[in-house]
Amino acid sequence: MTSFALIASIGFLLGMRHATDADHVIAVSTIVSRERGLLKAGLIGALWGVGHTLTIFLVGIAIIVFKIAIPMRLGLSMEFSVGLMLILLGVLNLSGVLQRVMSKFGHSHVHRGSGADEAAVAEAQGGRRRSGIWSLARPLAVGIVHGLAGSAAIALLVMATIPEALYQIIYILIFGVGTIAGMMFITACIALPFAYTARRFSAWNHGMVYASGLLSVCFGLFVSYQTGIVGGLFTGHPHWMPQ
Repeated sequence: MTSFALIASIGFLLGMRHATDADHVIAVSTIVSRERGLLKAGLIGALWGVGHTLTIFLVGIAIIVFKIAIPMRLGLSMEFSVGLMLILLGVLNLSGVLQRVMSKFGHSHVHRGSGADEAAVAEAQGGRRRSGIWSLARPLAVGIVHGLAGSAAIALLVMATIPEALYQIIYILIFGVGTIAGMMFITACIALPFAYTARRFSAWNHGMVYASGLLSVCFGLFVSYQTGIVGGLFTGHPHWMPQ
């Protein structure tokens, strides 16, 4: 019981710390920069954590149970995908595509007496449903991609420090719970200044939104360069150390 409690405590705390990695924070900052509610921001963080945990658990099980070794180029490709995702999120933010999509799907106004019929009302309701699905799918997909990049390192670390396979699996699950909790807290904190300035200082809010998009693009380019050129993904001499 003492060993289990120690594993659970360490896994949860390291999971919360893992949520603060720079690429994770930048990704969720870009996603929540246009949100106006802290509860929804927390939900976004939770969905990111669920996607991240799902990938880490599946890949970790494959490594721990079946002793699967991830090829070097595949590992670099998984980390390279994070860079591409950060660039895409940043570009969408900068171009306002996300805002236009949300406006199109979720803010179709129908006024009584303006000639709108039942079909228009149904279309508006369907748009809100599509908007909700889009809002839920986006952070989940981003979390899955981030989980791909970090799963190998976490699984290998667990294998090196915990001898029993059952405890290794339990550790990964508790690590994921810690990551979910940490990301919920981080996204709520990040969303707070965006929500505050959106209601009172629209110019500042727009500047912060575009700044988050620009930061996401720049960091995505840095990650892509590190894995593609420095890491050797696109050269004849790849070298990869899971981080």
